[in-house]
Amino acid sequence: MGAPPLAIDLVGPIAVRRNGEPVTLPQSKKTRALLAFLVLNRGPQRRERLCEIFWQVPDDPRGSLRWALSKLRGVVNDDAAERIKADREYVSFDDADVSVDLAKLHEAAERALRTGDADEIERVAAALGGDLMGDLALSDQPDFEQFRLGEREKARAARVALLRALEGKLVSDHARRANRLYELVEIEPYDVDAHVSLVAALAQAGRKTEAERQKALSEKALQGVEGADLSRLNMALSAKPVQKTSSSASQLAVIRQNVRFCRGKDGVRIAYATAGAGSPVVKAANWLNHLEYDWESPVWTHVFRSLTERTKLVRYDARGNGLSDWDVSDFSFEHHVDDLEAVVEAAKLERFPLIGISGGCATCIAYAVRHPEKVSKLVLVGGYARGWRAGGTDERIKQNEAMVTLTRGGWGQDNPAFRQLFTSLFMPDAPPVNQHWFNELQRKTTSPENAADLLSALGDVDVTDRLQEVQAPTLVIHARGDLRVPLSAGRDLAASIPDARFLMLETNNHLMPENDPAWPVCRDAIDAFLGE
Repeated sequence: MGAPPLAIDLVGPIAVRRNGEPVTLPQSKKTRALLAFLVLNRGPQRRERLCEIFWQVPDDPRGSLRWALSKLRGVVNDDAAERIKADREYVSFDDADVSVDLAKLHEAAERALRTGDADEIERVAAALGGDLMGDLALSDQPDFEQFRLGEREKARAARVALLRALEGKLVSDHARRANRLYELVEIEPYDVDAHVSLVAALAQAGRKTEAERQKALSEKALQGVEGADLSRLNMALSAKPVQKTSSSASQLAVIRQNVRFCRGKDGVRIAYATAGAGSPVVKAANWLNHLEYDWESPVWTHVFRSLTERTKLVRYDARGNGLSDWDVSDFSFEHHVDDLEAVVEAAKLERFPLIGISGGCATCIAYAVRHPEKVSKLVLVGGYARGWRAGGTDERIKQNEAMVTLTRGGWGQDNPAFRQLFTSLFMPDAPPVNQHWFNELQRKTTSPENAADLLSALGDVDVTDRLQEVQAPTLVIHARGDLRVPLSAGRDLAASIPDARFLMLETNNHLMPENDPAWPVCRDAIDAFLGE
């Protein structure tokens, strides 16, 4: 998927990319704010009006405008297009070949509401939760502030509409519905219906203590709201727990997490989340993740619950995955390491244990070498130093190339037969419910193109020359019968990383279900290692 000639991001820190490469922006906040204004206000803008909006104070507002436009031409114009057009009276922005994230999100919101796709509604709602033009506030320019706050209100209203629609789509999935209602209550704090629905959803999800706590918070928030019938909260609290399905996954309560966004070095938006309390532990992304669905799945829930019992777990969706940007042109390994850097910086983490699983192990190794001052301990589960293309046999390379082709052509189809090929490699001995959830996780996590490109990029990974540079105490864990990553790969990691410990698990599963006898062995080893 090729990058657009020019991309402008306004959700989060303003960023511009030309053919996928970041463009340095002027340091002047007013100049960057002017760009946002021109991008979002299609059609000619009178110079006199622009001076009123941005330069009420200077002696020469027209000169200030000319200077700002000269800086912006260097940012958005190129040999192929003159996007800022100006004459003596008017200034306009030609967006014919420009991708603007906010415009795309509003279009996606309308499309999601029209189609009623719950997964897409949830994804767009999360993206609209970013800090729109948050770095462009101009307190001394009231006209621009009115415009900026108006755009933020439009985005908020679109997100509210999506969350309300999603509530109706998730009537039988109380745990997931409760998590979305938390967001709705946060941005609509005086909405009685939202508070009542949240308390009821928590009660129906079997989260009684949390429902009681939320009822008390809701009563406090709604005191003084005219016409608010607080007795409805009592009725909501009395709702009986409802079992969604007979599967064990449906009975798992979802721990509340906080989802936020940051940007990689090339401007790609990365979603990250924190859950639990205590000292931070970071889990690197792997193939494939989704911040929301992972919590609901028996594939990952027991892993994350174990980590959040005593720590604050920080994790993120890799580029092209889950709630992170899907419109990505570069999945190269160093960008994945850059994205981990961005998450650590955004979460303001100083020093922490770093956990990698499968393909995330190489990312952890590279990060630990880049930032030895940050990583206190390293846990590598089912990992490898060299990808299938970099270190595989001819036969293995052919098999994986065939998988890439198969993925590109069949991903996301209703028949999960071809995805079962991947499932059998990741968890051959898992119960059927786990295999079903893993199939669905793959389908919901990303697009066919991204799934194939990510799988292909994993083949080129090679961190063998960095293993000796790892300084953090390291625990390497690997399954004896791992069909996805052979045991020899784990042994090689442990042998090459200075003073690394090695634990072999008696299982065939690359990803261990909770009922795998090897899981408590793995869990206890990680707990003991992190607790030292």
